[in-house]
Amino acid sequence: DPEMSRGLGDVYKRQMLLLVLLGCPLAAALLIAVLPAKSTPRGAYETLHVLSLAGVAVAGLTLVVAAFAGSDIFALGEWFHLDGLSALFLGLIAVIAPCTGVYSLPYVAHDVAEGKLGPSQVKQYYAFFSLFVFSMILAVTSNNIIMMWVSVEATTLSTVFLVGVYRTKLALEAAWKYVIVCTAGVAFGLFGTLLVYANAADIMADPHQAVFWTAILPNAPFMDRSLMMIAFVFAAIGFGTKAGLFPMHTWLPDAHSEAPSPVSALLSGVLLKCAILIVLRFYILTAANVGATFPQTVMMILGVLSVCYAAFEVYKQNDLKRKLAYSSCENVGLIAVCFGIGGPLGIIAGLVHCVAHGLTKALMFCLSGNVMMKYHTRDLAKISGIISVAPVTGVLFAAGCLALAGFPPFAMFVSEMFMVLAGVAAEVWWAVALVLVALVVVIMALVRMITGSALGRVPEGVKRGDVPALALVPEVVLLALVVLLGVALPGPLAGSIEEASAIVMSYEEEGLSSGSLFEDALAALAFDDTPEEVFE
Repeated sequence: DPEMSRGLGDVYKRQMLLLVLLGCPLAAALLIAVLPAKSTPRGAYETLHVLSLAGVAVAGLTLVVAAFAGSDIFALGEWFHLDGLSALFLGLIAVIAPCTGVYSLPYVAHDVAEGKLGPSQVKQYYAFFSLFVFSMILAVTSNNIIMMWVSVEATTLSTVFLVGVYRTKLALEAAWKYVIVCTAGVAFGLFGTLLVYANAADIMADPHQAVFWTAILPNAPFMDRSLMMIAFVFAAIGFGTKAGLFPMHTWLPDAHSEAPSPVSALLSGVLLKCAILIVLRFYILTAANVGATFPQTVMMILGVLSVCYAAFEVYKQNDLKRKLAYSSCENVGLIAVCFGIGGPLGIIAGLVHCVAHGLTKALMFCLSGNVMMKYHTRDLAKISGIISVAPVTGVLFAAGCLALAGFPPFAMFVSEMFMVLAGVAAEVWWAVALVLVALVVVIMALVRMITGSALGRVPEGVKRGDVPALALVPEVVLLALVVLLGVALPGPLAGSIEEASAIVMSYEEEGLSSGSLFEDALAALAFDDTPEEVFE
């Protein structure tokens, strides 16, 4: 049958493409690692770096489109799996990694010219950048729950060398703190993972299948309830450490502020979201076993604590990158609150916020790099008049601050609005009130950043003139995407968020039954007194 053979051919092509996607950054990292640091010109590293990122962008976006068209993609048996949910996060990697990768070229060139990076450090930067991208792709495409844990640990080991690349006292201290806190935290994730595996192996006909998430899910309702609850708490704490949730967030401000700006953009824009995806995988299993209330309560507690703590930290910081780092902690808290509220609207709000915050924060960290190139400091007291010094950077910086504060017409306005509506529909007034107070504090901090830094008098000794064009193109692309998502959610993305939400809501009887989750979500607002049925 020609139709069937064509279908099988498509499946095979997608499997190969998934392996190519994993192979591109890994091959680049290994090639850069074997080149001799002293005799290799910087251009050789840059060429390998750009080629691998082009491969990630093309292969990644092609797979994302295929997954959104409704076909789950498996590779190497059941080891790798891409569904509508992981495709959303793979899309983030496929957009943000190339943007930050291109931005790395002028940024590293500037640091070499300033004498901050020597030949061995340049090699270190490009090799570990590619390894970092590989480990994140591994985290989102892995179907083996043990491999999910291994890939999250691999992101720690690859990024620690990027955080400490400048080899200053503060950078090395931040790198050590990052390794110790994340390794200790992610160990909790390992306990949670092993509990789920042991629980599944006990009841499944073939215990060898108990490592695969897709094989565990149909058996989740029959697993031991108390073990699943303990496992979810461990997973939420363990992978929540990597996501930057309070009180396991302590590595985040130091690592983000000491790392090179493109690395901070990738850490905050993508890595934190990869950790959220893995927490979601455990959330789905737990909800299928004990109902949605328990995992929602855990997420709500962690989320509200993170938002309330981080908002005041954002306000009091004077270091530009630490301010942005605490803002990441606050926004991951908002995502956790969305999943804590639950229901179609809460899940949609959380997923939209993952995308919106990823793009916005990557934009802001790249812009912080431009600001540091011009002012040679991160101290906001010494940074003023950016619009006069570097007009394009200044305008982008002001727009980025407004986007991060959640003003329309930017993407984060949409997700935060969804979150408030979801909270009102679910009648969790206390959470909505606390989060809104925290958001007002964050808006004050970011507006103060615009008036104090983007505007104001130019300090003496700062040369006027913008950064190179290549250091502005990625930010323009990211800002355009942030505005596009704020004005109108493109059809394919809206469909993908709906499909991803349906996967998260597969534990609810009516989660997959109706035509459109967006319609369900709006219906929940209209009839918010209907009881929520949980499939147990």
